[in-house]
Amino acid sequence: MTGVIYAGYSSERQTEQSIEGQLRECGEYAEANNIKIVGTYVDRAKSGKNDNRAEFQRMLRDSQKKCFDYVIVWKIDRFGRNREDIAKNKAVLRHL
Repeated sequence: MTGVIYAGYSSERQTEQSIEGQLRECGEYAEANNIKIVGTYVDRAKSGKNDNRAEFQRMLRDSQKKCFDYVIVWKIDRFGRNREDIAKNKAVLRHL
Protein backbone atom coordinates (compact mmCIF):
# COMPACT_ATOMS: atom_id res chain seq x y z
CA MET A 1 0.00 0.00 0.00
CA THR A 2 1.20 3.48 -0.79
CA GLY A 3 0.15 6.79 0.63
CA VAL A 4 0.80 10.49 0.71
CA ILE A 5 0.66 12.95 3.56
CA TYR A 6 -1.25 16.19 3.30
CA ALA A 7 -0.34 18.80 5.92
CA GLY A 8 -1.15 22.43 6.31
CA TYR A 9 -1.95 25.32 8.53
CA SER A 10 -4.24 28.23 7.98
CA SER A 11 -2.91 31.18 9.93
CA GLU A 12 0.26 33.10 10.50
CA ARG A 13 0.04 32.17 14.20
CA GLN A 14 1.00 28.62 13.39
CA THR A 15 4.55 27.76 12.39
CA GLU A 16 6.70 25.25 10.57
CA GLN A 17 6.73 23.30 13.84
CA SER A 18 3.04 22.64 13.24
CA ILE A 19 3.89 21.14 9.86
CA GLU A 20 6.78 19.12 11.26
CA GLY A 21 4.52 17.65 13.95
CA GLN A 22 1.84 16.75 11.43
CA LEU A 23 4.36 15.08 9.12
CA ARG A 24 5.95 13.17 12.01
CA GLU A 25 2.65 11.86 13.36
CA CYS A 26 1.32 10.96 9.91
CA GLY A 27 4.59 9.17 9.15
CA GLU A 28 4.30 7.20 12.37
CA TYR A 29 0.74 6.24 11.48
CA ALA A 30 1.84 5.12 8.02
CA GLU A 31 4.66 3.03 9.42
CA ALA A 32 2.37 1.38 11.98
CA ASN A 33 -0.08 0.51 9.20
CA ASN A 34 2.44 -0.66 6.59
CA ILE A 35 1.77 2.25 4.25
CA LYS A 36 4.76 3.38 2.21
CA ILE A 37 4.81 7.19 1.94
CA VAL A 38 5.47 8.19 -1.67
CA GLY A 39 4.88 11.93 -1.36
CA THR A 40 3.96 14.88 0.80
CA TYR A 41 1.86 17.94 0.09
CA VAL A 42 2.10 20.98 2.34
CA ASP A 43 0.11 24.20 2.23
CA ARG A 44 1.33 26.99 4.49
CA ALA A 45 -0.92 29.83 5.73
CA LYS A 46 -3.78 28.80 3.44
CA SER A 47 -7.38 28.69 4.61
CA GLY A 48 -9.02 25.29 4.76
CA LYS A 49 -12.42 26.89 4.22
CA ASN A 50 -12.17 26.02 0.54
CA ASP A 51 -10.07 23.68 -1.54
CA ASN A 52 -8.33 26.45 -3.47
CA ARG A 53 -4.90 25.50 -2.10
CA ALA A 54 -2.01 24.85 -4.48
CA GLU A 55 -0.64 21.67 -2.90
CA PHE A 56 -4.10 20.30 -2.17
CA GLN A 57 -5.00 20.73 -5.84
CA ARG A 58 -1.71 19.12 -6.90
CA MET A 59 -2.53 16.15 -4.66
CA LEU A 60 -5.95 15.80 -6.31
CA ARG A 61 -4.35 15.93 -9.76
CA ASP A 62 -1.76 13.32 -8.76
CA SER A 63 -4.54 11.06 -7.46
CA GLN A 64 -5.90 10.93 -11.01
CA LYS A 65 -2.61 9.38 -12.07
CA LYS A 66 -3.12 6.59 -9.49
CA CYS A 67 0.16 7.54 -7.79
CA PHE A 68 -1.01 6.42 -4.33
CA ASP A 69 -3.67 4.48 -2.44
CA TYR A 70 -4.21 6.62 0.64
CA VAL A 71 -4.12 10.22 1.82
CA ILE A 72 -3.07 10.60 5.44
CA VAL A 73 -3.89 13.75 7.38
CA TRP A 74 -3.20 14.60 11.00
CA LYS A 75 -6.80 15.75 11.54
CA ILE A 76 -9.70 16.10 9.14
CA ASP A 77 -9.59 19.89 9.53
CA ARG A 78 -6.23 19.83 7.72
CA PHE A 79 -8.03 18.25 4.74
CA GLY A 80 -10.66 20.96 4.83
CA ARG A 81 -13.06 22.93 6.97
CA ASN A 82 -16.06 23.10 4.67
CA ARG A 83 -18.12 19.91 5.08
CA GLU A 84 -19.35 19.96 1.51
CA ASP A 85 -15.83 20.30 0.09
CA ILE A 86 -14.56 17.57 2.43
CA ALA A 87 -17.32 15.19 1.33
CA LYS A 88 -16.82 16.00 -2.35
CA ASN A 89 -13.03 15.59 -2.23
CA LYS A 90 -13.22 12.38 -0.19
CA ALA A 91 -15.64 10.97 -2.77
CA VAL A 92 -13.31 11.95 -5.61
CA LEU A 93 -10.35 10.29 -3.91
CA ARG A 94 -12.30 7.13 -3.10
CA HIS A 95 -13.42 6.88 -6.73
CA LEU A 96 -9.86 7.20 -7.97
